[in-house]
Amino acid sequence: MISAAWPLARLGFSLLDPETAHHLTIAALKRMPPQRRKADDAKLATTVAGLSFPNPLGLAAGFDKNAEVPAAMLALGFGFVEVGTVTPRPQPGNPRPRMFRLTEDGGVINRLGFNNEGHDAMRMRLVGGRPSGLLGINIGANKDAADFAADYVAGIGALSAFADYFTVNISSPNTPGLRDLQARAALDDLLARVIGARDATAERPPVFLKIAPDLELGGLDDVVDVALARGVDGLIVSNTTIARPATLRSSYASEGGGLSGRPLMRRATWALAQTFLRTEGRVPLIGVGGIDSAEDAWTKIRAGASLLQLYSALVYRGPALIDDILNGLKGKLAIENTQLPQVIGRDADTIAKEDVSSV
Repeated sequence: MISAAWPLARLGFSLLDPETAHHLTIAALKRMPPQRRKADDAKLATTVAGLSFPNPLGLAAGFDKNAEVPAAMLALGFGFVEVGTVTPRPQPGNPRPRMFRLTEDGGVINRLGFNNEGHDAMRMRLVGGRPSGLLGINIGANKDAADFAADYVAGIGALSAFADYFTVNISSPNTPGLRDLQARAALDDLLARVIGARDATAERPPVFLKIAPDLELGGLDDVVDVALARGVDGLIVSNTTIARPATLRSSYASEGGGLSGRPLMRRATWALAQTFLRTEGRVPLIGVGGIDSAEDAWTKIRAGASLLQLYSALVYRGPALIDDILNGLKGKLAIENTQLPQVIGRDADTIAKEDVSSV
């Protein structure tokens, strides 16, 4: 039903500013009657970090910041949904306008700044209606926090009863100083405290770390070394980029913030392959950034992704994209007569050697 209505809805939403259109989308999803989820194909089922995923395609954080519609998004066919980023206290984020469609490029720039309703609001919402599917919770720090790490620890304590996994988001470019947590000493302290807090919970959910695509290779070495040493359960590669490819055509290309969508695909996939070569299969990777087709999803898997996430492409392609990608992956596996685990990282060496200096 949602997919059928999308062409008309997109026409209307294109006349609105992106943030208003997004709020209306959430409101519409909240008002829809519960949908029955279609049966997943067993060929796409996978196990990552001890969790059984019905398929490898997930909704990235940012779409449902306050856990308002996770059940509706799971019903569309996603194998898992990640909500957030959520901070301990509510915060309004940066001044508007702060979202920009780069329509000619299939991209989005945002400088939202972790706008969300806070831990208490999310917890109360999930107490009243946690979805039956796999739910990740993406946690962050308030902009004015005196101790960023303490805010992540607070997120574990407040929400562990509802999270199938947590994502520690230290890679948004829109909170001043946040990306500094990717430096070796700061990251080691953060992860020691986060993993300690997780281990103190009854649920002990897996902890994933979301990193930036803009890390220099030396910085990536540090992140991988610390993540492995501290026992992180997975790495999400990657967040938005502060780079601006020379190929961008939109008049919004010079806006500040993080760039996502199609222009991020090559850089994020290169970062994924580089990370895969460094982790050597010791920790699973989640590939995100630029996916807007089954071919893109296949490329991410070949670069090293065990799971996939998308968000920005929904702005342009709508919910029909979910089935398109899942059916495309099934077709790829059938043609090659193989299974997903055999494809993961197959082309990482080649992709890691690509020159992405201009993208």
